[in-house]
Amino acid sequence: MTSLQIWLWLIVGGSVAVYIAIAFWSRAGSTRDFYVAGQRVHPIANGLATAADWISAASFISMAGLIAFAGYDASAYLLGWTGGYVLLALLLAPYLRKFGKFTVPEFIGERYYSQTARLVAVICLVVISVTYVIGQMKGVGVAFSRLFEVDLEIGVYIGMGIVLLYAVMGGMKAITYTQIAQYCVLVFAYTVPAVFISLQLTDTGVPQLSLGAEYLRDGADGGLSLLNKLDEVVTDLGFSAFTAQKDNTLNLFLLTLSLMIGTAGLPHIIVRFFTVRRVADARSSAGWALLFIAVLYTTAPTIGAMARLNLTQTIQTGPVGEPAANVEIARVPDWMNRWRTTGLLEWQDRNGDGRIQYYNDQNPAFAVQAAGFGWKGNELTAIDNDIMVLANPEIAHLPDWVIALVAAGGLAAALSTAAGVLLAIAAAISHDLLKGMILPACSERTELLAGRIAMAAAIFVAGYLGINPPGFAAEVVALAFGLAAASLFPTLMLGIFDRRANRIGAILGMLAGLLSTLTYIFWFKGWFFVKGTEMAANLPDNWFLGISPEAFGALGAAINFGVAYAVSRLSAEPPQAIQQLVDEIRLPKASHSVVQS
Repeated sequence: MTSLQIWLWLIVGGSVAVYIAIAFWSRAGSTRDFYVAGQRVHPIANGLATAADWISAASFISMAGLIAFAGYDASAYLLGWTGGYVLLALLLAPYLRKFGKFTVPEFIGERYYSQTARLVAVICLVVISVTYVIGQMKGVGVAFSRLFEVDLEIGVYIGMGIVLLYAVMGGMKAITYTQIAQYCVLVFAYTVPAVFISLQLTDTGVPQLSLGAEYLRDGADGGLSLLNKLDEVVTDLGFSAFTAQKDNTLNLFLLTLSLMIGTAGLPHIIVRFFTVRRVADARSSAGWALLFIAVLYTTAPTIGAMARLNLTQTIQTGPVGEPAANVEIARVPDWMNRWRTTGLLEWQDRNGDGRIQYYNDQNPAFAVQAAGFGWKGNELTAIDNDIMVLANPEIAHLPDWVIALVAAGGLAAALSTAAGVLLAIAAAISHDLLKGMILPACSERTELLAGRIAMAAAIFVAGYLGINPPGFAAEVVALAFGLAAASLFPTLMLGIFDRRANRIGAILGMLAGLLSTLTYIFWFKGWFFVKGTEMAANLPDNWFLGISPEAFGALGAAINFGVAYAVSRLSAEPPQAIQQLVDEIRLPKASHSVVQS
């Protein structure tokens, strides 16, 4: 066993053992513990847990990978996800906590005085959450496939077993405390290698300042900044500049908006604000969570840039076009051989020179130049964006314990969010569907059992789809945000701020937003039904006005708002008691008609 394997087992295995131990120690004994941790979580602890719930595999593993290859265009993810959290904290969380229920469908059912509205909300929640957890299971699979050097599919199966063990047993109470531990692991794992690599490449050890810091390697770049050096390297190989906008402005705007309002409609994040004692605690925990989230989100752009620069210079050794001088330079880097076993990285030495030529062979002008070098096409035939953060320390030749730490961090991010999302599914099935609609008289024990069965079933479905995802982790999660934006966000906003919104408008609005967005996603993404085939529709040139499936949620939200608003004005207004309830939710001090706990 190599030194790296020993560190991987010690750090990753040790962290997973801690999560399971915490789950046993804090396992849920009642439905209140299972759904909202007894509503006794301290605001700072809730801020930490919310941050871990929020920093998913998409944020930890995939976002920097997207930034590495998309550059400027990936800023939509940073802006959308952080801006959306502010929107959630200011406009939704305090009012929903003041209402005092356990779940989002429960709020919608009572606010719109309709069991049908509650059922539609449950359907929306399950669709959103299953889509979201696909990305998390993909992230879990990437981390475990690297740990055990096995195929992605085996890695997902291992992750399914671990999530099943601690999330199903403990509920929100166990998840909260494991998420606190997971946040500590993931933020440490994210920042430590960023500091090390920043010191290797620039004159600063503060990752947030590294993009504009002077690039130091080789000492012959005339004071170029890291960002300028990266632009120079990638354009020399026929790629667009890292800082250049490649996507159309309309799509970038709609993607940012979709991610922003989708954030504010995510059930597994909203429910975290139900776990504190008071409305004031919900506001306080939102502030703490935003602070904790900012640590990672301000570091991600630098990690993406450094990963792309290190990757390019590792593969394309020596000056562009210069033949390999010796075997040591020409050999394939060890980190690439290790990642090749996962099936997430592949290459082919087309011209037999012992190197891997990585360049843009789709650029006609550069293809002519490449042919003069004796290159016969881009030899890096496959590289999954989601490996970049985990592989970055290996590419930079950091110590083995740092490589293991990053793997543990990626796993913590994926597991923490997967558990939170699965709990939202369990609550929707057991509390809203079973207890709230089908068997109101069922016992607390039966309700808990139903919740655990629902969570286990969701794990198996999400695991299968995680093996057959319709894109990278961040892309899949973006689809979930679009669905949340199109279905739940408009309904919650109107429920809080529009006393005239009624049940018919809410039901038709949710269905219109959800179905229009799902139709667009299935039409262009194809999902897993077409695995192994290439859909001509899944090309930017065929998208409506160049709008990607990940960005369509903003239009879905507009459809939802428009339908709900128009139908509510054309049909009977809500009962007076409901209109009074809407007013009371927004008052500084709630009256007796608003449920308090």
